[in-house]
Amino acid sequence: MNIITLPNDLNLDGMATIQLFDYRSSREVARQQIALNQNTFSFLLEGTKEVVFEDALQSIDPAKFLLMKAGHCLMTEQLSKANSYRSVLLFFSNEMIYKFIQKYEVVQKKPNDYKTAYAFDYDAFIRRFVCSLLDIATLSKEIQQHLLAVKLDEILWYLVEINGKDMLYSLVYTTDDSVQKFTRIIESNQLRKSTLKELAFLCNMSESTFKRMFKKHYGESPMRWFQNKRLEQAHYLLTVEKKTASEIYLEVGYESLSSFVQAYRVKYGHTPKQHHKM
Repeated sequence: MNIITLPNDLNLDGMATIQLFDYRSSREVARQQIALNQNTFSFLLEGTKEVVFEDALQSIDPAKFLLMKAGHCLMTEQLSKANSYRSVLLFFSNEMIYKFIQKYEVVQKKPNDYKTAYAFDYDAFIRRFVCSLLDIATLSKEIQQHLLAVKLDEILWYLVEINGKDMLYSLVYTTDDSVQKFTRIIESNQLRKSTLKELAFLCNMSESTFKRMFKKHYGESPMRWFQNKRLEQAHYLLTVEKKTASEIYLEVGYESLSSFVQAYRVKYGHTPKQHHKM
């Protein structure tokens, strides 16, 4: 699957610091590799969206919208019952955030709770805001630039008022600690059905570099490490939550019940069913 670079691949001006796109589709997309060159608001109007980031998974329907930090992610888009998907996308650069921070003298610091994506509920204010964006989209590009800059200030102030300033800090926060980022991606994805290729993409690495770095920091191959983590989670679910193998095998990343039972037997010396009798 090819990597989609946004906003460039939407035939927008890759040099613009803020721009708007009313995205519509009648085709479902599963775990598309997306490279966001700019921070992005995704105001979902139809369908559902699931996005995997370096530190989180966010799933939304048209009752929610996303704020996504520039970077790599995996995106799934599913159609509505009317077989349509629609999301109003507002792209903006870090330069716009720095201008906002400087203009309003917001003190910049390390976020208390760093995130690469935030999901927010729609309310009456946000619905009116999205309608105003659609009105702006009908205007000339030059006028759009001026009005969108004002609208960005508006939505940022509103979200800061409701949710605090950590959102702003996360957007502009950068770290040179590549090991910290690498381990954050691994730990947050240990129970998800992500392929090595997808994980390498989230880390912005080739597969071979990803495997070498993984072996260096975890002392074993990715396949073995992830399998052990999933089986340890399965052991917890069987022991503490008293669930059955048929209830959990998909949850811990196995495609079939038989393959899960076999892997569990190899690690623990008995089957999940035998575990409940011990």
